Amino acid sequence: MNKNDFCPMPPMGWNSYDYYDTTVTEEDVKRNADYLSEHLLSYGWEYVVVDIQWYAHGAGSRRDEFQYIPFSKMEMDEYSRFLPDPERFPSSADGSGFKHLADYVHAKGLKFGIHIMRGIPRLAAHLHGTVKGTSVTADEIADPSSISKWNPDMYGVRNTEAGQRYYDSILELYASWGVDFIKCDDICNTNMYPHDPYSARHEVEMLHRAIEKTGRPIVLSLSPGPALIDEAEHYAEYANMWRITDDFWDHWEALRDMFDRCRTWQGKVAPGCFPDCDMLPVGMLGKGFGEIRPTHFTFEEQKTMLSLWCLFGSPLMIGSELPAMDEQTVSLLTNKEILAMREPKFVAEMIRQNDEEAVWTGVSGNEKYYYVTLFNFTEDPRCVAWEDENPGDAPDEKGETLTELWTGRCFSSRKEISGTEIPAHGCLVLRVERN
Repeated sequence: MNKNDFCPMPPMGWNSYDYYDTTVTEEDVKRNADYLSEHLLSYGWEYVVVDIQWYAHGAGSRRDEFQYIPFSKMEMDEYSRFLPDPERFPSSADGSGFKHLADYVHAKGLKFGIHIMRGIPRLAAHLHGTVKGTSVTADEIADPSSISKWNPDMYGVRNTEAGQRYYDSILELYASWGVDFIKCDDICNTNMYPHDPYSARHEVEMLHRAIEKTGRPIVLSLSPGPALIDEAEHYAEYANMWRITDDFWDHWEALRDMFDRCRTWQGKVAPGCFPDCDMLPVGMLGKGFGEIRPTHFTFEEQKTMLSLWCLFGSPLMIGSELPAMDEQTVSLLTNKEILAMREPKFVAEMIRQNDEEAVWTGVSGNEKYYYVTLFNFTEDPRCVAWEDENPGDAPDEKGETLTELWTGRCFSSRKEISGTEIPAHGCLVLRVERN
């Protein structure tokens, strides 16, 4: 199975983290899956991903003290593998794990994903739990010197045959549930160890091999960032997605910084291999963090974010409570012309950038079109000049149709575009059709 065959385009879907943090329940997942299937699936949004600590009892109950409660009760099987907390995911109480929930999601025409932490549960190591198909115990493959600095649940796994057997066993379990997507955390950049930030590279390879053995097309997403540009070839060989940033939230400074990160990673996007700008914090956020609130991004900033993500070729994961989205937010996520820039043969490039503006171009697989996007980084409306940004052997402006994709506005000339004010932190996304 070639990992690129089933994932030629950046994955699109919904992830529970930005709204629920560690507290998402089965009913929450179903409600959001229902909305995704009914309103967004036809636009390409298809993954439903249950994020961190689905196995933890009482997750979120001490949020004023801990995001991840130390030494809390964890649901685990006899082979040292986490299972869903049956209090939050009651359909798992029969021992079937996420099988019933995955079946529900699949019946909606969607795909099902889960978050995992790299490694083996510390609890399993302390209890000398068994590893399926081996005579070793969890403590023998656990590496207590390899831990996360922000989550207390796991030890790293040693690079041994028995360690591989453990990863094989968890992927065998996930495949039996019907998992289509795995977001593995504390692995893309093991930031506990700044002298060796890719110390878990062997665990990336182990996960990849374990997925291949299942025969199931499972997307492998690596978190958190920032990913290491010097390891780009390794990420591309063993994973489908890798985060180029730490957790991305709804602050202009973080969005402005993403332009620099995308500039670093441009040219590394390929079918099945996607540098990941992280989730889209739109709509309503924050319930699991103790405060339900609308995104801090302005509408123009949200357009800038989605434009950059699509131009660059990043995966798209919505972080909000989907049924609570307003019409304006939905209009962002259902703009087919913007989403069309994600097609497999699309190639984007940053042409110009300074403290006030940026210009990106893109060439699609359709030779009739190319794209020019003008971004305003300033706090005030301003014009951004379109100079000689047409890529490749594009003709001059004669015989071109110029359309701005967020508004549908048609321009008569490049001069008119260069004289058009762009709102603060906003953009113009121009499709140029060669007549």
